[in-house]
Formats: sequence, structure tokens, C-alpha cells
Amino acid sequence: MIIRDFTDNDLYKFTTMNAIQKKFPKAEVIYKFINRGKTSFPEGFAEALRKEIDSMKDLKLTNEAEDFVRSKCYYFDPVFIDLLKGYRFNPEEVKINQDGGILDVEVTGLWYRTVLWEVPVMAIISELYFKMTGQGPDNYETKATTKAREFAKIGAEISEFGTRRRFSFEVQNRVVELFKENAGKYLNGTSNVFLAMKHNLTPIGTHPHEWFMYHGANFGYRMANALALENWVDVYEGSLGIALTDTYTTDNFFECFKTKYAKLFDGVRWDSGDAPDFTNKAIAHYNSMRIDPKSKTIVYSDALDIEKVKEIKKFVNNRIHDVYGIGTYLTNDVGVQPLNMVIKLYKVKPCGYMNFIPAVKLSDVKGKHTGNEEEIELCLKTIKK
Repeated sequence: MIIRDFTDNDLYKFTTMNAIQKKFPKAEVIYKFINRGKTSFPEGFAEALRKEIDSMKDLKLTNEAEDFVRSKCYYFDPVFIDLLKGYRFNPEEVKINQDGGILDVEVTGLWYRTVLWEVPVMAIISELYFKMTGQGPDNYETKATTKAREFAKIGAEISEFGTRRRFSFEVQNRVVELFKENAGKYLNGTSNVFLAMKHNLTPIGTHPHEWFMYHGANFGYRMANALALENWVDVYEGSLGIALTDTYTTDNFFECFKTKYAKLFDGVRWDSGDAPDFTNKAIAHYNSMRIDPKSKTIVYSDALDIEKVKEIKKFVNNRIHDVYGIGTYLTNDVGVQPLNMVIKLYKVKPCGYMNFIPAVKLSDVKGKHTGNEEEIELCLKTIKK
């Protein structure tokens, strides 16, 4: 059994679940597995994945985890904690098929329920693939120790974001342990709630692309960013205040990031495109709002390694508070080729709709646009000045 604890999941899935059940409790969705790297999966993979998914049906929030979430996640109200206590994964929501080496996975159901599947399913696919292809980790502990000390040496604040594409739970657990030992105060925390609990760290997370994607599909692309921000604020009242910018391009986001949001949110997250260009845009935007950029934060999180962090940190040059969310480089730098995959919101059916409608993500890199091609073109035309 690969997923052995209900909280072996990223914080942002729980925070998004909470926002969904408050704002869109009847919304239905379809998530789709996207194999960007065109990985060929071995014979019998679908059956093995099915067995792992089915084994999650009895996972539940333990008393220890409940106490941890209540103490660390102060932004959750008691009603949501009770919802988590009663939640059980329903494996019937996950459809799996395999045709030769091609794997097809879809998750369908009520959004507030199915939102929790993405991270564990990806973690299972990654770990199971390496197990079934007979690939083992090599010398990762020495690498992790060196990286932790290097990040500390340059004063880079790090959060571990590597659950989805980790080599294995054991590797991620050990890497978090080594970073806590060797990065010291420069390790801000981990996105994995179970590992945060195990190692007495802060669970870290921002809101995801799917939050904005739903708003775009339901309310229209011109209004998506503003409504998504407003609904997030309505739920969290200023907590969890890092805004994701690139669902419908960063330029479009900053047009909607008015003074109210720019002041209320603690900062923004860079997840695609050119980091220096994004940095300049963010600083210029804050200056235009008469907000001191040094009072705000940029979370950099797109495929980072030590050299990229050094380059970004040098470019930022203390003009704004910079922190770094790092995933695969920490949890799957073990001598294998990590899987290049995502699970994205594919279609949504808001309350009152008769049919599912497409959901798309643009990003700041054309190659990372996700969703129906015709809908992507419609989105681009809609937000274009």
C-alpha cells in the first residue's frame, strides 16, 4: 500500500476542498491525467494502480492528525474538520484504463470530494512506475544534504513541494528529514500534511490553478481572476494569502489585481514563464499601487534547482521578499528520469447546468496550455485586449 495515511496529501488540496464546499458544494467535475512525457507504462500497470486506489477506501483522519490540523491550520473552522473526519475516498470516482503502454485516468464526481484525489493518484503512479520497472534510488541522501546546505548558504527560504512526482514516500520522508537537519531556519515547511506532522513543520500551500479554472469556465474568462480572488478572500479573510497568477496569463492577472487584493494578499506565486520578467512586473505593479514591494512576497515554484534559485535570488537583489517552493528536484533526484505528468481539471458542471463544460488553463508558456483546443482559443480571444 503506497498511500498509508489520509494526510499523505498536499495542504492546498484540503484548503481548496474547504473553499469548494463553502462556495460550490454541488459542482461536479472531471479531472484528466495528462502524460506530458509520453511515458510508456508496463503491462499490468492499470491493474496494479487499481489495487492501490481501491486500498485507500478505508483511510480516515486519525485523532493525531485531527489535533495537528486544528493546531496548525487555524483558518479551518470546526465544521470543516468534522467534514474531514467523516470523509472517505470513493475508488469508484477514479476510472483507469490501459491500452498497451498508454495509461488513461479520469476522476469524476462532486468537486469538493474529488479534489483530494489528484496528489495521491500522481504519487502512486510515480512510485508504482519505478517499482514495476525495477528502478531504485541512488545516492539521494548525500545530494539532499548538499542541497540543503547550499540553500542555507545563499539564504534561500525553501518549502518542499514534491509529493506529486516523488520517487517514493520513503525518499520524500528522508529528504524532508535531511532538510530539517541541514537547512535549519531556511526550511519554511512542506506541502505534505502528514510529513509536516511527522517532522513538526509548518504545512505550506497556496491555491491551485483549478480554483481559477472553475471560475473561468463558470463565470467567463474576463471575470475569472477577480471572482476567484474575491471568493478566496470571502472564505479565508486574508489567511492563505499567496495569489497564483498564471492560469490565464500573468498580464491578465495583474489587470485584475487591484489595490484591494494587492494590499490584502501577502504576495504572488510565479509558476511559469520568465522569472526575471515576472519579478519586474510584480515589483512595478506594487509600486503603481503605492505598496512597498519589500512588504510583499514572491513564491517561485516552476521546476527549480539550486542554480535557478541562485540566478533568481541574485536578480531579485532584496527588492522583494523571495521564497522558493521546490518539488521534483528534492524528492525525485535519485538517478532516474522523473515522470512528466499532471492531473488537471478537464470539465466542470456547475450547479444548475445540464452538461459538463470545458475548463482550460493558459499559463505563461504556450506549451503548458491545458484543455480543449477550441476553448483555449476562445479564452485567448476573450482576454486579449
